[in-house]
Parts: sequence; structure tokens; C-alpha cells
Amino acid sequence: MAHEALLQEYEARRAKALAGGGEEKYAKRTAKGVWNARQRIDYLMDPGSFIESGLFGSSGVYPEQADETQTDGKLAGFGRINGRDVCAVINDFTVKGASTSATNSKKVAHMKRVANERGMPLVLIGESTGARLPDAMGSRGMGLLLGNDNTQFRRLREVPTAAAAFGPSFGSSTWLMCQSDFAVMHKGAIMAVSSPGLVSMALGEKVSAEDLGGWRLHAEVTGLIDQFADTEEEVFDLIKKFLSYMPNHHREAPADAPVPAGSGVDMHKVFDILPESRTQVYDMKRVIKCLVDKDTLLELKPRFGKSAVTALARLGGKSVGIIANNPLHRGGALDADACRKIVDFIVLCDSFNIPFVMLVDTPGFQIGTEAERAGAPGKIMNFMNAMTLVTVPHLTVIVRKSYGRAYVCMGGGRHSDEVAAWPSAEVSFMSPDFATKIVHGVSHGEPGFEEALADIRKGADVWGLAAVYAAQSVIKPQDTRDYLIRMLDVYKLRMSKGVGQHLMRSWPTSY
Repeated sequence: MAHEALLQEYEARRAKALAGGGEEKYAKRTAKGVWNARQRIDYLMDPGSFIESGLFGSSGVYPEQADETQTDGKLAGFGRINGRDVCAVINDFTVKGASTSATNSKKVAHMKRVANERGMPLVLIGESTGARLPDAMGSRGMGLLLGNDNTQFRRLREVPTAAAAFGPSFGSSTWLMCQSDFAVMHKGAIMAVSSPGLVSMALGEKVSAEDLGGWRLHAEVTGLIDQFADTEEEVFDLIKKFLSYMPNHHREAPADAPVPAGSGVDMHKVFDILPESRTQVYDMKRVIKCLVDKDTLLELKPRFGKSAVTALARLGGKSVGIIANNPLHRGGALDADACRKIVDFIVLCDSFNIPFVMLVDTPGFQIGTEAERAGAPGKIMNFMNAMTLVTVPHLTVIVRKSYGRAYVCMGGGRHSDEVAAWPSAEVSFMSPDFATKIVHGVSHGEPGFEEALADIRKGADVWGLAAVYAAQSVIKPQDTRDYLIRMLDVYKLRMSKGVGQHLMRSWPTSY
């Protein structure tokens, strides 16, 4: 009977823990079309694969609150995503607003530690009110809550980390998004240091939640998120897709995948995407979609630094990064945001053994007061530093123009393993239009301009680059996909089994 009583107590405690904040709170969320934490686990994880860690956790500061702090507001455990083991923390907003406490902080730290030590990707799903008051107040609260386990904030890119923000995501949810390799926001989520209410009390500043930390702000202005989505399903599908390009940990190469039928079928049309006029814009994403395996393109930060494209994809079934100028925005000129976005992506690729390809069509870096105020020189130097530290295979294809210092940053010279160029490529220190004015003293529309421009352009064509072996290959545009697949195979890291040196693995995720 004693054993039976113990088992009954176990079942009662388990049922209470699984009920989270209770049926009433769950029902309110359901009525609003908002998933609860366990529904999110069910969609994210392979069926039956989730095993929970800390189910019976509760407030460690106030034991009398045990009945109202089921799981202490954060669900943690191990599961599988498409057959791969992962560690995960999913906030349960129905329990104290998933506020950060001493107990649930231990859960987060434990999951990070296990992920790093055992080589499993880490998934963090945020929705929270911030630190739990009054637990965190006073010296005792601070001593218990903060600074006791640096595992929570250690970031050496040992395993891929993906995070999502739902609803209000203040405090720790924001910190974890900013630490992650891939961050996605559900539209309607608010990601900020503090809530609008606290901002109003502290500063007397009236601000809407959306203006303070909505998805548009972080997608377009701060660049702190990589993607955004309308539905909960889309958020988790994006996380699954991101992880599909990643290895389990930094000491292995990403897994290969079957090449989808129809990949490369539009390569014969790729040169037609470029306008006849060198000054006319076009969308580089159309070129990229022709090159990569069908339906494998996952763009990161699509609304931030839009003169550059950064994306994960597959080429011949292998994970690859794509970095490209996009003339559709600023003519492809690289501003401070675009430089930061590219550096973030280079660090991601190099840290997780993903080779990358650079597709070049840029007039250079943005100049002027706006650029200087945005710290462009520092961002450009960061870009150059990052390129010198790359240890994964990286190839450059000059599609059209490549001028000035941007030629170096976008892989020119010895900053790529191999440089190829289309016959349309044009390389020079500056735009031929500006050079014509400086050298010949005539501007566009003035007599003799076209003849002087043609003279300047003679030395900028691809053949001069090839003659001095600064381009190792001049290729027909329609052959680009086959060329890249073959050259990535030539340059693969055979002696280290596809693993780079990770010289940038401690580079900050948000700066």
C-alpha cells in the first residue's frame, strides 16, 4: 500500500505540473488563437520524442508558491527534430508570465550546458515578462538570480542555437534571441529590454508596444532578427528549416540532402536576367534562385541591409551560404547595415563549417554623411577582418561591377579561394562615370563624355583581370551552377573532414 500511495502522489503531482497555469488560462489563450507551451512542443518535436527535464520544478525562493509555479514557468527537455536530438526550453506564459527565477534559470543553464557538452542544437522559445518580482529584488534576490552561472551567457558557437519570440518577450527572452544564431519573431510579438509600462514609469515616455519592440523594428531597423512569420506553424517551420542546414555541432560538417528534381533547369536563362544597360537595376535573388537547388533558399535578414542578400541554401545537395549584392537596392552599394549583416553571416558559416559563395555586383560602399554617422568605416574594417579569418571554402563570382575597396571585401584578390567572373564583369577603383570626370574633366551629357567613358572602360573589362590571374576563371553564366558545385568539391576540407578552424566562433552575435 505504501508503494501504491507513493505512485498515486506521483501521478497527482505530475498531472498538476502538466496543467501549467490551469485550464482557465489555457482556454483564454486558445480563444485568442495562441498556442500553449506544450502545443508548441508537440508541433516542434517529432511525435513522442520529447522527454522533460525539471517537470517538478517550482519557485525556490518562495516554497509557499509551489502550487502556483508549476514547472516554474519554463519547460525544458530533450527531443528530436526530423530525427535529430536537440535541447529545448519553451516558456509557459501561463505560469507567472514565464518570468525569470532562480529555479528556471537553472533549467536554461542546464540545457545550454548539455547542448554544448553533448553536441546537440539548442532551441529557445520565448514569451515572458522579464525578471520575477519580488524574487529578484534586494541583494539576496540578485545574489540568487544573477551572475552565478556564466553558462547562460557564454557564446562560443559550439552548437547551432535557434530562438523564437511570441507575445510579450521581455528580459531573458530578448537576451536569448540576441544570443542565438537564428532568431525569428511571430508577428505581434514584442521584443525589448523592458515593457512599455516600465518605460513609462522610468522615463515618462509614452510608447506603444509595437514601436518599442515590434517585428518591423527588429526586421528593418535593428537587424536583431533573421526572420518573421504570420503563424505559429510558420515560426516553427522556419526553425526546422534553419536547423536542416546546420551540423549538430561545430566539430562536424552539415549533412548532405537529396538534390530536388528540377534543380538548375533555369540556368540557361540566367544571363537574360542582367539588363543590357550596366546602370539598370535588377533583382539578384532571381539569379540566386536559378543557381541553388530548387526550393532550398532561406534568406536571413531580408528587410535589413537590403543592398546585400544573405541566405542559406543547397548546391548539389550540400549546405552552402550565399552572400550577394542586390542592385535593386541602392544600386548594390554596401551601407553599414549591409556590412554588419554580411559579417554576421560569414561568422555563422565559418563557425558551423558551411562553405559560402559571393555573387558580386556593387559600385562600392555607400558614401556621405549618412554613412559616416552610421559608422561605415568601422563596419567596413570589420568586414575586411572577417574575410581574413574565414577557414571554410569560399568562392567569388563577379557578375557585373566590382569597384573600390568593396572588390576586396567581396572576395577579390586572395580573399576567396577562387575568383570567377562572367564576361559582363567590370572591375575598377571607382565607377567609370566618376573616373571619366576626374581623368578627362567631362561629365555625363557633356560633349565627348561617351568617348572618354569608353576609353576608361577599356581597362575595366574582365580580360584584364583574367590576364593577371586575379580571376582564375572566366565562365559562361549558364555554367555557373556546375562550376560552383565542382569547385566547392575541389576546395572541401578533406584533411579535417569538413571542419574549419572557427577563428570567429567568439565573435559577438549582436553588436
